[in-house]
Amino acid sequence: MRENRTLVRLYVNAPLSETVEKVLPRNQAHYLGNVLRKTVGDQLRVFNGQDGEWSAEIVTITRKSCQLSICKQLRKPYAAPDIWLLFAPVRKPRTAFIFEKSTELGVSRLQPVITERTQFPKFHPDKMGVQIIGAAEQTERLDLPEVNDTISLAQLLYNWDGSRQIIFADEGGDCAPALDVLQNLGKPAALLIGPEGGFTDREREFLRAKDYVTAVSLGPRVLRADTAAASLLALWQAVRGDWGG
Repeated sequence: MRENRTLVRLYVNAPLSETVEKVLPRNQAHYLGNVLRKTVGDQLRVFNGQDGEWSAEIVTITRKSCQLSICKQLRKPYAAPDIWLLFAPVRKPRTAFIFEKSTELGVSRLQPVITERTQFPKFHPDKMGVQIIGAAEQTERLDLPEVNDTISLAQLLYNWDGSRQIIFADEGGDCAPALDVLQNLGKPAALLIGPEGGFTDREREFLRAKDYVTAVSLGPRVLRADTAAASLLALWQAVRGDWGG
């Protein structure tokens, strides 16, 4: 497997199996042919988020098109750990960072949440596919996180299944350190990060009143939303995820 990691790795939006041939879209053909200078006969790795990882060979390639022949399966499907990230959309570059880094850190579901202080409520999560795919390609990930449509905080909590605990990063203090809570967590989790400016006092009280919500501290410094998301995910991975495997 270590030798295979030197091969280019691409996400393809198509079923994968032996003897299948796949015509790549123009942008990927350009990347292989014009950027990486790949030619007929060159090998690469492909995955689609469902069928594991496969070796492939370039059959034809021009400046605008490329056809692959799928050869053999290199790795069987393997799902990411069961961890969700709930977050308020922030400025576009920082939201892109959240999508990219949470994919790298193995999140299984991304849920944009509109709060009272959310400054960018007209957020379209489907436009973040480039960040997700690029992060999955780079990190050897075999699946892609599920991305839900944007929802209000009130609606999110109204529909919530209490069998999954919401771990709420509370800037207001008076709560246990995140690491202590995660080490003693006895059920699946969803990590909740607020917007720029944090949650309002009303939202904090509303959250803390739910028995399926646990407020945690991320230390003495006030972190940006994207930093908080990456930090809390890293803590979860360290004690509950697959970093030890």
